[in-house]
Amino acid sequence: MLSRPSLTWSRNGSFRAENLGQNALAMIGNLCFTLFVVGVLVFTIIAATYQPEDPLFHPSSKITTFLTSDSNATFKTDIAVVKTGEDFVASNQTAFDTFINITDVDSAVVSTEPEEVEAVAETRDCRIDDPINCRDPDVFHLLMRSAIEKFKEHHFYRFGKPVRGNNDSSCHMAWRFRPKEGKAAAFYKDYRSFTVVRSENCTLSVAGIGDYHSGGNARKRRGRGRGKNREKDREGFEKVPAKMADNPIALPEVGETVNDALPTVESESSFSQGKYLLYSGGGDRCKSMNQYLWSFMCMLGEAQYLNRTLVMDLSMCLSKIYTSSGQDEEGKDFRFYFDFEHLMDSAPVLEQNQFWSEWSKWQKKDGLSLHLVEDFRVTPMKLADSKDTLIMRKFGSVEPDNYWYRVCEGETESVIERPWKMVWKSRRLLDIASAIAARMNWDFDAVHVERGEKASNKELWPNLDRDTSPEALLSTLNYKIEDGRNLYIATNEPDTSFFDPLKDKYSTHFLDEYKDLWDSNSDWYAEMAKLNNGNPVEFDGYMRISVDTEVFLRGKKQIETFNELTKDCKDGINTCTSAS
Repeated sequence: MLSRPSLTWSRNGSFRAENLGQNALAMIGNLCFTLFVVGVLVFTIIAATYQPEDPLFHPSSKITTFLTSDSNATFKTDIAVVKTGEDFVASNQTAFDTFINITDVDSAVVSTEPEEVEAVAETRDCRIDDPINCRDPDVFHLLMRSAIEKFKEHHFYRFGKPVRGNNDSSCHMAWRFRPKEGKAAAFYKDYRSFTVVRSENCTLSVAGIGDYHSGGNARKRRGRGRGKNREKDREGFEKVPAKMADNPIALPEVGETVNDALPTVESESSFSQGKYLLYSGGGDRCKSMNQYLWSFMCMLGEAQYLNRTLVMDLSMCLSKIYTSSGQDEEGKDFRFYFDFEHLMDSAPVLEQNQFWSEWSKWQKKDGLSLHLVEDFRVTPMKLADSKDTLIMRKFGSVEPDNYWYRVCEGETESVIERPWKMVWKSRRLLDIASAIAARMNWDFDAVHVERGEKASNKELWPNLDRDTSPEALLSTLNYKIEDGRNLYIATNEPDTSFFDPLKDKYSTHFLDEYKDLWDSNSDWYAEMAKLNNGNPVEFDGYMRISVDTEVFLRGKKQIETFNELTKDCKDGINTCTSAS
């Protein structure tokens, strides 16, 4: 009995002393192979489920990094407003350093035209009931002083010469300004009505200043393009900076008249001698605005690289994620959402229907050639030497290979630069945001409260509903915003009465309080109808998000939902990043 183990041991030749080394090597080999298989399986699962973040919601430094990366752009369904060129410009521009103050006005010498001198001389022997001469330099000084004293939250950069208002005691005057604590890199234009009264000793004083944009007679209509009618533009008073930048960055002037009429073809020769790039078809239509813009910027970047005029389709389809109907909506226009005038000033562009009309006239007569490209893998570098009049990229019906942005992936990423500075948001929408800010005297704080579907999805956002309740908001804001402040609440919560408990502590404001700025009697409504061939334009979901966000960004203090009101991640549980 005691000898059996030794017999068994000796019968199993594999356990003999001379075989132990081979057994150990075999076991190690099997273990390594097992670990290799597990590693491959884990890597495959990660690769199949990983999605990089939307590139448009990174700060500008990270956008630059993205443009030179090897990753493919993918897009989540996100209703946030897209960032455009002006969002990536630093707010500390040297153009903001030189502003007008009271002492500048007191010492100002305002140039006068001969007819103005004559008119002033006629009014020296005044009577109390005489009409106010708005062209009088003394009146100009009075209005400038009154504006600076009234709007203490502003820095003023230019005053236009006053013009006659709606009656004998009214003058209208325009000015360029910027909020002292403004965070956006932009100038703003306002034009207001001044009521001027004359005392018995002929002393003039300002009895009242009208609301935002109340001085319509001072709103100048101008030709397309900055720099047109420069002599006229210089009329008024402007403090010249001590040092001008060599290459000043173009900055939006919100409130300025927008002229986004379609560009015209000057002649047959100018059209036939041109070189053009056109994208046709594709799967970007009716997608989110961030995907549309990412693809559009790829197309614009290729046109810049090839030194060609971009032929663009201004018609757009608004994704159902922005519409009240819950359906994709055709019939939208690029100019509803973006600044087409700035794009025309920045790059050669031509509207697609107009292009084809000219092409049909001159293509055969002038021997204009077409280079058709149906594979997105044909890089812009391979097209650089093309002599054809038109390069047309035609995209198929299979997604995602028919997305325009695929052209700028791979090796092209390091060559094509997306020209963000050429695309700005619609200044008409920005002007609505400025009008709302003006009604709060540009002196308000803002909080962004995102609720909606996210608040009801406890799996991805377990704390959001609780953290954005009125009770939680009062507790969180108590240490961030002073009692009694104007508080603008940018939110997707449809029932604003949800926030009524905050009214005891703050003067709350919401987007829908200002519907008159886009209703049928508004300037915006009239301008959009004119742009849309006389048909009314709905103030749609994306416009609401855009204006709501822009008002929020004009607040002196800005409290965001994610990172400040809740610890939940913007894109759901376990998706937080340092940039979000």
